[in-house]
Amino acid sequence: MPKMKTHKGTKARVKLTGRGKAKAMRTGKRHINYKMSGKQIRQGRTALILADTEVPRIKALLPYG
Repeated sequence: MPKMKTHKGTKARVKLTGRGKAKAMRTGKRHINYKMSGKQIRQGRTALILADTEVPRIKALLPYG
């Protein structure tokens, strides 16, 4: 049986927590930030726990995560 390959794009964007939840950074922070309020920019710094319905798909892409 061959080894399963990790999806490198998912590996760069998503981390699995110790309890098996998927954690990712929020979107919309790279450019055109002058339009955003300070509140939006501050809230974008925090990580986001992805929905429970997304976790099986993420775990399939990260078999050794």
